[in-house]
Amino acid sequence: MDKNKALSMLGLARRAGRLSMGHDAALSAVAEKKASLLIFASDSSQRLKREFKTFAENHGLDIAILEPEITVSEIYSSCGRKAGVLTVNDDNFSKKIISILEYEA
Repeated sequence: MDKNKALSMLGLARRAGRLSMGHDAALSAVAEKKASLLIFASDSSQRLKREFKTFAENHGLDIAILEPEITVSEIYSSCGRKAGVLTVNDDNFSKKIISILEYEA
């Protein structure tokens, strides 16, 4: 996986205002059906991952979920905020980030 390319795209999405970072903001984006991609940091807790996955399943939401080998501190360095979970709220950014992360996987 090309971490730098993925982190660069996340930083670009952040500057474009297309990211919801952190538990509350990401959960709101998922609940309001704004999110097209849900990303967990590799060092986020299993409880957090389970909570979001269960929420999406219980509400019948079809959202792409990725768990790349990107840590909270790497997200902080590219986006300026520490977050274990974030959502991408734009289809084009989501498609590009998924293609980068899945191509390199």
